[in-house]
Amino acid sequence: MIDTALAHPPIVSREQWTQARDALLPLEKAETRLRDAVAAQRRRLPMTEVANYTFMGKDGPLSFLDLFAGRSQLIVHHFMFEPAWEQGCVFCSDDADNAVPHLSHFGPYDISFVRLSRAPIEKLTAYSARMGWSVPWVSAHDCTFNQDWGWTRPGGGEVSGFSVYLQLDGRPYLTYRTEARGTEPMSSIAAHLDITPYGRQETWQDVPTGWPHHDTFTRTKRHDEYDSPQLAVPQP
Repeated sequence: MIDTALAHPPIVSREQWTQARDALLPLEKAETRLRDAVAAQRRRLPMTEVANYTFMGKDGPLSFLDLFAGRSQLIVHHFMFEPAWEQGCVFCSDDADNAVPHLSHFGPYDISFVRLSRAPIEKLTAYSARMGWSVPWVSAHDCTFNQDWGWTRPGGGEVSGFSVYLQLDGRPYLTYRTEARGTEPMSSIAAHLDITPYGRQETWQDVPTGWPHHDTFTRTKRHDEYDSPQLAVPQP
């Protein structure tokens, strides 16, 4: 049921709306140019060598170089799943649903993509099947990769994010990593929410008085846990 008393944008004529929309366009174009400049600087970062760790895949051990699957570039989604947990992090699950395109689109760019967690491979495989994911997922349970590279904190606790690697002369190199809000560009749900009138509806947002808002992350669930898990098109 739609609450008609809810705060909403002011109602104006189409001409007034067009004027307001056009006034925003220069700022959006400036954002695009800034984003391009950031990406250009990112491409100029140096790289540092990473050991050829051994991970566990669903069919057996895999070296770091194996994860490239013969390609030159590799993107890793660091998914928080501690060994003692029975299911993966809810927010990482949201990322897994929204941040990963069909992997075939990476092929022309010589990029491979894998998901990596510290839980045993049996738990990762079972959870992946439950969620209906097909992205390759490997376990760092029996190696020190997470600890060595800060994806598991010294005092315990996992870190989520993305890292990028380049294979050169048979050696893997780290070129980029990002975490926290740095992962937002990879999340299509966040990008979609940001173009709606109410945005992400979280308390930190800069919004007019009366806009709906909730504590950050309080409404994110695994996709099979929502009351209405799938949008349906109304039928006549």
